[in-house]
Amino acid sequence: MLRHRFQPGRLVAGVFLMLAGVIYAGDAGGLWETPWFVVIPIVNGGLCLAGVVGMVARSAHRRRTELHATPPDRP
Repeated sequence: MLRHRFQPGRLVAGVFLMLAGVIYAGDAGGLWETPWFVVIPIVNGGLCLAGVVGMVARSAHRRRTELHATPPDRP
């Protein structure tokens, strides 16, 4: 199995999209009744949050890479 970098932004986006799917599945299954417009803020909010998490993770990864890539100063 190939190793890859953990991307928390994609995890957050997936969780919110799965939540939207569960809401619509519950509505289709007759467990509850959901108006059509309820999922729009959930999906938009989840994608915005995923973008912020992705930017923070990317900047942290860059900073970490820069710290390990620079050689120590020698007198």
